[in-house]
Amino acid sequence: MQETYNPVWDLDGIFPGGSSSEAYAGYVENIKQEIKTLSAELAEFNPEQKNVEADLVKIINDLESTMIHIRQSGAFVSCLSAQDVNDEGANILIGNGSALTAEFGAVMTDFKEKISEIPDQAWEELLDSEKLEDLRYILNEYRRNAKELLPLEQEVIINDLAVDGYHAWNQMYSTIVGNMKVEIEEDGKVNTYSIGQASNKLSSGDRNVRKHVFERLQAAWDKQSSLFAQTLNHLAGFRLQTYKHRKWDNVLKEPLSINRMKQETLDAMWTAITNNKHHFVKYLNKKAELLGLNKLSAYDVGAPITKTVKKSSYTEGAHFIIDHFHKFSPKMADFAKQAFEKRWIEAEDRPGKRPGGFCTSFPDSKETRIFMTYSGTASNISTLAHELGHAYHQHVMNDIHGLNQRYAMNVAETASTFAEMIVADASVQNAASKEEKQAMLEEKVNRSVAFFMNIHARFIFELSFYKEREKGFVSVARLNELMVEAQKEAYQGALDEYDPSFWASKLHFHITGTPFYNFPYTFGYLFSLGIYAYAKKQAGSFEDDYIALLRDTGRMSVEELAMKHLQADLTKSDFWEDAIALCVADVEEFLAL
Repeated sequence: MQETYNPVWDLDGIFPGGSSSEAYAGYVENIKQEIKTLSAELAEFNPEQKNVEADLVKIINDLESTMIHIRQSGAFVSCLSAQDVNDEGANILIGNGSALTAEFGAVMTDFKEKISEIPDQAWEELLDSEKLEDLRYILNEYRRNAKELLPLEQEVIINDLAVDGYHAWNQMYSTIVGNMKVEIEEDGKVNTYSIGQASNKLSSGDRNVRKHVFERLQAAWDKQSSLFAQTLNHLAGFRLQTYKHRKWDNVLKEPLSINRMKQETLDAMWTAITNNKHHFVKYLNKKAELLGLNKLSAYDVGAPITKTVKKSSYTEGAHFIIDHFHKFSPKMADFAKQAFEKRWIEAEDRPGKRPGGFCTSFPDSKETRIFMTYSGTASNISTLAHELGHAYHQHVMNDIHGLNQRYAMNVAETASTFAEMIVADASVQNAASKEEKQAMLEEKVNRSVAFFMNIHARFIFELSFYKEREKGFVSVARLNELMVEAQKEAYQGALDEYDPSFWASKLHFHITGTPFYNFPYTFGYLFSLGIYAYAKKQAGSFEDDYIALLRDTGRMSVEELAMKHLQADLTKSDFWEDAIALCVADVEEFLAL
């Protein structure tokens, strides 16, 4: 008998009592005290005095501890607000958490400013010391970034004003989306769903259902579009004003810096993708033919090619993932099993949850939590594997210094898409019939389309949007036009109907933590493909090498990471072309079938 897993997570194991948790409230009070202590330590720290090593090490250790505690508290609140969008207490905690993060941000800015003032020779001697040499990359990054910012007092003001003038727009967007309802007609009666539940129905094998759901979702987004246009414009406006005062003239400077990658790497990746898009256009045309259409519409791209969509229970999906993780990495399989057994996953299909999926880490208790809505599709199993990959990435880094755990978003997608690939390949290989193999292979190819076309459209849209936003407020009508123009370019005209309100419906455009929350996904996908191809050649000896690569993701640039572990130059097209070739092979196999 297979062990049965509960699809509802356990948060009481972190802090009992939900948004009214006294344990959580006490934890936050301790963080506030830690921040005050850090502020006092930094105020007394003189970067130009001799023999600063002991004081600096003490400050860094205190920073690490407070950073871990803030991540723990923030993760708990994000879980509360995701599981129940009507939890008013959670919404209050989000606001309080933003203020706390801003306070800590001011401390971090002060710290970076102080270490940037240490004389160069003294700095190099400090980094050669036994207690600091492992932090060389991150401390040099802090020091370099500090020199590109405004004076400390001005950065602190920006940080403080961002709580209500920047991050609050993201919070408002999430609140509005969480409260949105979509009415869908089914079997002669009208049912009401959350955005997340309605979106799951776009994978229906019945085109009439997909079209109806798409139209109802469009109507829902259109109804709120003026509010979402406010959100998007003010978020961009805040960023552009900040960049202007820092004298940054490229909107990609911050996202590239955050992702520790060069412009040449980003250009090489998109160029290689564009050069190979004709293969995926051919796939989209064949899919249209299989569905009896001249061309696909936006709501057909992710549609199954057969009306008999295989469904798997949550427990069946869990065992499928564990079994196939085990063939590649027993350690990853053991971790996944633990996550299911200890109820670290919220997957129940119920109203009141926010749409989408995520993985968040609790570094103080060395646990993770995964959030999604599971309805039994192959896509849901892929999402679950994806989020477990994120969780495993944090798991193998738990014993690393906290400052070295802060890996960038592009490499954050490495472990997740790597895990997803294991499951996708297994789904193809374990197909019970030609029809099922074709469906599973199509699911795999569709992921490539998402990364090469859907996400490329997001990137093109944001570049165009920021260019226009520099001149003033961008209207709803113009946002719709920019979105369709971006989709036409990204899909190379392969669709006959696009998704004009995608800018409103995609949470990623409204996230404040990371600007340009798009290209890192495609980077992670192709980087993972390169690792996956490399791993398959290692004859079963790659598990420890893979863990070593993941453990390095927070302490070097992506170019250095690839050169060290894969002997690859990411600024050249070769690596990207080789990775894309694996996706093209999937297209050719699909067409042959």
